[in-house]
Amino acid sequence: MRTSRLTSTAVAVAAISVLATACTGSSEAGASDDPNAKTTINFWHGWSAPAEVKAVQDNIDRFEKAHPNITVKVSGNINDDKLNQALRAGGSDGPDVVSSFTTANVGKFCSSGAFTDLKPFIEKSKLDLEKTFPKVLLDYTQFEGKRCALPLLTDAYGLYYNKDAFEKAGITAPPKTMSELTEVAKKLTVKKGDTYQQLGFMPNFHGYETVVSHYMPSWEHAYFDENGKSNIAKDPAFAKMFTYQKKLVDSLGGYTKLEKYRGTFGDEWGAKHPFHTGQVAMQLDGEWRLGMAEDAGADFEIGVAPMPVADDEADSYGKGYLSGTIVGIAPASKKQNAAWELVKFMTTDTEAVVNFSNGIRNVPSTLEALKSPDLKFDPRFKTFLDIAQHPESSTSDGAVNGATYQLTLQDFGYQYEKGAVKDLQAGLEKTARQIDTDIAKAK
Repeated sequence: MRTSRLTSTAVAVAAISVLATACTGSSEAGASDDPNAKTTINFWHGWSAPAEVKAVQDNIDRFEKAHPNITVKVSGNINDDKLNQALRAGGSDGPDVVSSFTTANVGKFCSSGAFTDLKPFIEKSKLDLEKTFPKVLLDYTQFEGKRCALPLLTDAYGLYYNKDAFEKAGITAPPKTMSELTEVAKKLTVKKGDTYQQLGFMPNFHGYETVVSHYMPSWEHAYFDENGKSNIAKDPAFAKMFTYQKKLVDSLGGYTKLEKYRGTFGDEWGAKHPFHTGQVAMQLDGEWRLGMAEDAGADFEIGVAPMPVADDEADSYGKGYLSGTIVGIAPASKKQNAAWELVKFMTTDTEAVVNFSNGIRNVPSTLEALKSPDLKFDPRFKTFLDIAQHPESSTSDGAVNGATYQLTLQDFGYQYEKGAVKDLQAGLEKTARQIDTDIAKAK
């Protein structure tokens, strides 16, 4: 998956905000079709790279072989904006099965009716979800008890590091705590005039995956309290994270200098990513980066480890941030029973999940697939399999307005790291009030 960054969800948040008034529907309204009848359904997904598109089609071919009465018409490179337009329009040319990379928007998808409630289908198929999927994945595919999606592969985030740079700096192991991350990042940083020859770690919130939501799992935290109110000003974990990140920024040269260096980076999804080129020696990123770095011809040995954790939580080392692709059924579909057969196949059939994981180099999303001997991966990929199964790995909480609260918190982070906000606690309290106001308006 490639669009998990919060900065990539801004368009999706704006698009999904329209869905609350544009989409209604229920499984009962469109599930009168005979799943054994000969039919054609439309599946829309977001993958676009040739290898990814091939992996999707390979899985569809397996499905059609197992369900010869159902033909699947596949449309790729569909972002949430295009998906929104189609769901609003409805009609026979629209999608029956829909997928999204934006797990943060599940709260909006479920509460607005943008995705169909899957409960009747799950009950009919007698699926035991708790025995099928890891708990975190079940959490991010439902909202307030309404399940409108199922997981379709997982993304797990860890720390990539340049082993050659480590050896040259005399560092023998990746950092396990945040204080160790600071120490190692400083040792790995090589200055060149008023810039860098090599930066140990890019901590800035614009720094390719180093966003608030990806930092936070290193601290035990809760975005909302038991009453659904923003908890960011009350839970000390948030102040600790922002304080740590700001100190790391300052210790590596300061916000302005780091931002200037960041301007020399290549595209996040291209061969000139700064980790590939050696411009940064450590990178917080998802499981896909290993294959991308190898494909880009990185001329150093790549190491992979879990992200370091807070110093006082050292016994939780191994955990990390999880997200993934979600899949559901369009409420306007008149072929929801046939659509469910595809959703069920893609998300719960072990062979299908394993083959898809092998094809696009994402983490499997079912408990059986995670343990399958048929998984084909670089031994280093096991780090991400372990993170995905760690009992303290976490994801961002759902909200009725989707990822809006995360973007609000991220915007605060931009201001704090560059020094525009002097009083951290006051800033967090103001941000919490804004989050609560936005959620209240969305309800």
